[in-house]
Amino acid sequence: MAATAPVTDRSLSLTQIKAHIPITLDMNQMNYDIWRELFETHCHSFNVLSHLDGSLTSTGPEDTTWSQTDGTVKMWIYGTISESLLKLVLKTKCTASELWTTIENLFRDNKEARAIQLENELRQLQI
Repeated sequence: MAATAPVTDRSLSLTQIKAHIPITLDMNQMNYDIWRELFETHCHSFNVLSHLDGSLTSTGPEDTTWSQTDGTVKMWIYGTISESLLKLVLKTKCTASELWTTIENLFRDNKEARAIQLENELRQLQI
């Protein structure tokens, strides 16, 4: 099994996330699957997927490299979601993985509710 390459400063220097992920995640747009694919691809290219899936965690308060990278991933997330969604998920002292899971849960739950709503609307259509 190959060892995971260390996170590079390249990921920490990228701040214009909208140039790489040109859509804004929004509860009303139903674009979670597209946003997620773009975001995961972006994180994969910068070798920081472990900050989304939680497979790499901080070794303690002195682990500044991990904290800085995690903060960058959180900023990427915040920079690609709508203001209304930001208000729902913004909380202090959470990790990128916790934020990622919160967003995933919001959209998975919303997707099922939206499917039921659309099914009911379809039944009510008169031809």
